[in-house]
Amino acid sequence: MVKSPAYERPHFIAVEGPIRVGKTTLADILANRLKADRLRDVDDNPFLQGFYNDKPGAALASQMYFLVERFRQFRALDVSASANRMVVSDYIFEKDKIFAYLNLSDVELQLYEKYYQIFADQVPTPDLVIYLQAKPEMLKRRIEKKNVPFESRISEEYLQAVVNAYEHFFFRYRSSNLLVIETSEIDFVDRNEDLKQLLHRLTQPVRGTQYFLPLGSASAD
Repeated sequence: MVKSPAYERPHFIAVEGPIRVGKTTLADILANRLKADRLRDVDDNPFLQGFYNDKPGAALASQMYFLVERFRQFRALDVSASANRMVVSDYIFEKDKIFAYLNLSDVELQLYEKYYQIFADQVPTPDLVIYLQAKPEMLKRRIEKKNVPFESRISEEYLQAVVNAYEHFFFRYRSSNLLVIETSEIDFVDRNEDLKQLLHRLTQPVRGTQYFLPLGSASAD
């Protein structure tokens, strides 16, 4: 009888989802618990406020800034098995394209696509992506609670469009193993049991697309 190979934890985990879904918080927790290096998404985009204020040209400038800076971060990673290290990121490189298609005009997209294709071929792919979902009304409440000034300008229509874009993207996602978590009723910070169950789930293989349902759910897959 041939033995199954021992389960090897992923070297590169990325957490993804729409704004204020909890990506950064969960990535921080996982990096700390798993003793992993932490890759943080770009948070100093000088064009972002102009984009939220509908300044002409700011959408393309903001998107290109994100693209170049995210490429620079991903290219600097060494996530090979021989590196003997784990990395936890709070974004995937493909995120950039999700927002480009939401925010850019057709002409701007043509320019953007030329650079994206060049960059995308040179960046590593996560071994595991954790996709956090939440209902738009829950995200809106979290945005209001966070109280970042320019985020208050995000309309309900745009927020719904972001949620729909993520769902559309991950419905077809096949680049790596994918663990989907609906976070509207989950609290990894203040409910330790939720966190314990997720950490336990990550000691087991995730193959293809699977779903994590904590709090006594009948099945986690």
